[in-house]
Amino acid sequence: MRHLLSTGDLSRDEATLVLDTAAELAQVGDRSVKKLPTLRGRTVVNLFYEDSTRTRTSFELAAKRLSADVINFSAKGSSVSKGESLKDTALTLQAMGADAVVIRHSASGAAHRLATWVDGSVLNAGDGTHEHPTQALLDAYTMRERLGRLDGLRVAVVGDILHSRVARSNVLLLTTLGAHVTLVAPPTLLPVSVDTWTCEVSYDLDDVLPKSDVVMMLRVQAERMRDSFFPSVREYSRNYGLDGARLARMPEHAIVMHPGPMVRGMEIAAEVADSPRCTVTAQVANGVSLRMAVLYLLLGGS
Repeated sequence: MRHLLSTGDLSRDEATLVLDTAAELAQVGDRSVKKLPTLRGRTVVNLFYEDSTRTRTSFELAAKRLSADVINFSAKGSSVSKGESLKDTALTLQAMGADAVVIRHSASGAAHRLATWVDGSVLNAGDGTHEHPTQALLDAYTMRERLGRLDGLRVAVVGDILHSRVARSNVLLLTTLGAHVTLVAPPTLLPVSVDTWTCEVSYDLDDVLPKSDVVMMLRVQAERMRDSFFPSVREYSRNYGLDGARLARMPEHAIVMHPGPMVRGMEIAAEVADSPRCTVTAQVANGVSLRMAVLYLLLGGS
């Protein structure tokens, strides 16, 4: 494995290796000294063309815990805002000898293009509405940690599937790992190609909840919407929002997930977001261990 561009590229064994490696590296987080010398002398560049707090910070922390040098390259206020192309930026990073480039970009496919221009490893931290592989991996890690398995789990992914790179990456990865995924959304928020995805589709959240081990709520991505996809926020919440009453309809062992940032009162009620069954803070913590594992495996840690 030289790059991580899509969860669809991972075999079951490769995906499991990433999760198992993350589980080992998670123990480092419990020590008083949280650093390993593994990637000393390696350079990791965070190349973010879109705003991101959690993902960028998580990758930075992961690289630093492995003793790599980290360069944060924010496209705002850089040569990019002066019109420099992705290719020119890539060649600049190449000249600086970056061992790994973590890229987030609003254009689907940007990470794949970058991988053809640099010698180092490319990690896709989100490209347009296409994919977000490390998010899906940390989600799978969190499910396995909380529920003990992935094989046979029933996972409902609810909300704005159309604009969600998280949904696409999760469907690909979870299917590979043996889980069953059902997408739940209004028809206007499903991609045209959804019938080619390896999952089921439902428009009825109340029907799906009692049958789910995991319910993953997605934020409605207003910033990617040019049109009106649903009548009103209140209407959306009534049909597709997870509140206390709906939480009570889920099996007792079932967990609620969210890739963040949460819009409390829209897709998830505050009482659910703050419930012990909601794994949002665990997902953030697990994200660091998982991204450490990916960097470690890509950059040849032994």
